[in-house]
Amino acid sequence: MSGNSDDDRLDELREERLQELQEQADGQQQQQGNEEAQQAAEERAQAQKDALLRQYLTDGARQRLNAVQMSKPDFAEQVEQQLVALAQSGRIQSKIDEQRMKQLLKELQPDKKRFNIRRR
Repeated sequence: MSGNSDDDRLDELREERLQELQEQADGQQQQQGNEEAQQAAEERAQAQKDALLRQYLTDGARQRLNAVQMSKPDFAEQVEQQLVALAQSGRIQSKIDEQRMKQLLKELQPDKKRFNIRRR
């Protein structure tokens, strides 16, 4: 009899382990689905931002912003977010040209400490 109860217990443990593995697999599939949905949402937001920037920036202003993107990606992202916010709130009345973009970049640029070095 003891051999039979051991087999039953072993079968129960196998069933429990199989159930745990199935739950883990289901959890992983759900997580992958969430990641895919999040990535799709990010892509849609990026496409919307690009469309707004194309609509409100002239070619020269976009080139200027791309140049900033190459040298200071974080700052360029802040500028893009600011432009999108202005466009969505209706505060941009006409296209932004290169001169206006230069002004915006200067206004939004964080203040840097300036040092005066004097030789004696």
